[in-house]
Amino acid sequence: MKTVRAGLVTALVLLACAAPARAGAGHSAEEAEDNWLMLTVSHGGTPSAAKGGTMLRCDPPGGHPHAAAACAELAAANGHIGDIPAKHANCPADYVPVTAHAHGKWRGRAVEYNGTFSNTCVLATRTGSVFALDEA
Repeated sequence: MKTVRAGLVTALVLLACAAPARAGAGHSAEEAEDNWLMLTVSHGGTPSAAKGGTMLRCDPPGGHPHAAAACAELAAANGHIGDIPAKHANCPADYVPVTAHAHGKWRGRAVEYNGTFSNTCVLATRTGSVFALDEA
């Protein structure tokens, strides 16, 4: 009987210690559901009508080959893809247009983004890792 009581007391102490740590450890399920973007990149000057794309989830990052970097860039730009700082690169002058499209939610706010770029290098310099949909 004493062994059972000791085991119950130990279990209760462990549960009491674990509960506060879990509660403050991260974001709520609702916040995690509000940080996602469906991303597509199509060749040409108009968004692709094709179904599919890549789902970027943040909190925790996933579903995207460069999810951690893309989520960090979005967090720094408060979810505004157009506000991601441009990176310097020597892109070729080739005109092979690509159109990037994103829709979803960032911290509960609807996100809709369309951008056409002269080539994939320019796309990468202007949008960081968000539309880097190639495998890592």
